[in-house]
Amino acid sequence: MQSNSKSSALHLDALALAIHIDAPLDDSDTESDCSLVSLPAAKLLAKAADPVGLQEKPKKKKNLGSLSAKRVGSGEFEAEKHFYPRVLNAHIHPLVSSFLTLGNERILARYTHLNPQVNFDVLKNLLDYKYAFSSGFYISTAHAQQLERRPKYFRWAGSDLFNVTTSSGQRQMIIVETNSCPSGQKSMPLLSELGDDQGGYGVVIDSTFLQMLDGVDKSLGDLAVVYDKNPMEASGYAAVMADHTKEKVWLAEFYDEDPNPPVRWVDGIMEIRDKANEWHAIRACFRYVTQKPWNRFPLNTKTVVLNNVVSCLAGGRNKMMAARAYDFLNAELDGSGLAVRMPETIRNVTKSEIPLWLDSMGGHAVLKVPYSNAGQGVYTITNKEELPLWGTLLGVVLRAGKFYHVGTIPNKKNHTFVSDLRVMVCANDSGFKPVAIYARRARMPLLRHLEDDSSITSWEMLGTNLSVKVEDEWTTEAQRLLLMDRKDFNQLGIGIDDLIDAYIQTVLSVIAIDKMAQRLMKGNPSQEMCEKDKQYPWFNQNMFDFELFEALNPDIALLQEIYH
Repeated sequence: MQSNSKSSALHLDALALAIHIDAPLDDSDTESDCSLVSLPAAKLLAKAADPVGLQEKPKKKKNLGSLSAKRVGSGEFEAEKHFYPRVLNAHIHPLVSSFLTLGNERILARYTHLNPQVNFDVLKNLLDYKYAFSSGFYISTAHAQQLERRPKYFRWAGSDLFNVTTSSGQRQMIIVETNSCPSGQKSMPLLSELGDDQGGYGVVIDSTFLQMLDGVDKSLGDLAVVYDKNPMEASGYAAVMADHTKEKVWLAEFYDEDPNPPVRWVDGIMEIRDKANEWHAIRACFRYVTQKPWNRFPLNTKTVVLNNVVSCLAGGRNKMMAARAYDFLNAELDGSGLAVRMPETIRNVTKSEIPLWLDSMGGHAVLKVPYSNAGQGVYTITNKEELPLWGTLLGVVLRAGKFYHVGTIPNKKNHTFVSDLRVMVCANDSGFKPVAIYARRARMPLLRHLEDDSSITSWEMLGTNLSVKVEDEWTTEAQRLLLMDRKDFNQLGIGIDDLIDAYIQTVLSVIAIDKMAQRLMKGNPSQEMCEKDKQYPWFNQNMFDFELFEALNPDIALLQEIYH
């Protein structure tokens, strides 16, 4: 890495290795999601996990084996329980407020005006998600009315992006990764124009979750929110769901290591156990389960699930498949002026090849574990000392070309920090809409030259994730969170056109993963000759294509984890 005299930002040779590690990673119980860079190598953890200045204490360990679901009723939503205190006192920045109220029509007009090379009809169909999937090409707006107008499996998502510039000064937003259970509501200031204290919680529940329930008989069961992290937001969704449906909603914790979880599946139907040890059928579930959700959620369920777990396998929690999904969509978008901007991926890299790839990248790389999340499995490498020692490796190489971090506006000490941007979106029959935005900055400012201070690691300059581990417990450095308010937003140095660009990139990445999920869920020939179940017409109509998945993601251990 080297400094850029034009932008005073860190030069990224920007290449990453996604790897599979034999030893299992510890689960993170933090409430923050991961960004491009997460926890450093083991020998860097001591420095990275300095508890000084942490605003959130480690959480107590769960009483696994005796957990039960909590019943949430209408009228229980209290903003103080579901937003950070500083968010409740924050005033949203007028520019962010303006962006969130633009609507897709004006976003489309602005983006195509600034980017005349972009095909107007293609982008309009994407924002409305009117796509002729089976035909493999985009159609004109005039013929789009007959198509399905919402993602099939991936309807609620959040992307992490970097604001970068090229050596010629071309600024753009690039996708780092896209998450299928994104955080962000608790960090988003309220839109005063709406006069609603529920913020984005209500947008996701009303616009996406409740629309999925159209045609689902209420007599089939209750509603539930099931989670394994981020109780602040999970409970917020449950309270809003109860308010908007006027029904009882169950809030249940569902951990991978729980020997007696309060959630089970019976003939494709989710059941929830209450504190009286009684089981309740669930007709629809809001899933906030992030740690290997595919080993606890079936791919085919009678219970409606947001998001279906195939969205995680297709890229929402699988970086290997996400890279393939982006490549496939970019091939289809060729000639439209649109593309998912992301690192080029070279897959199936063995351990012995890693030094060769690092040398070809100038000794600078980011190593990524394909299935990790919540602040784990990403390592920044700028010298041999930062290269961790692992067992057998199997993964991919990501090549992003040469980008420079734009970073934050210099502070009074003339320090610039790397920052990222999280954009949460949801979709329904009217297309996509932005829901929440927040940013995070790295712990230490960028150096003009890496050798200027050998005591500062590359992780401390590049790691934007808020998760740190203190005494075997996960906690959050909330002071590095940047809100979309009048105080923090100006530090980012971005404008409304940057937000529009980030939104477009997020939509493209979500569509790419949803289309990959559709490829993986092939039609079930055995159901074509059978009459559909009148109560559950969607059940078993499509089956997961294990053969295709293994070809795209050759990992036997992962295949064995999938619940089916």
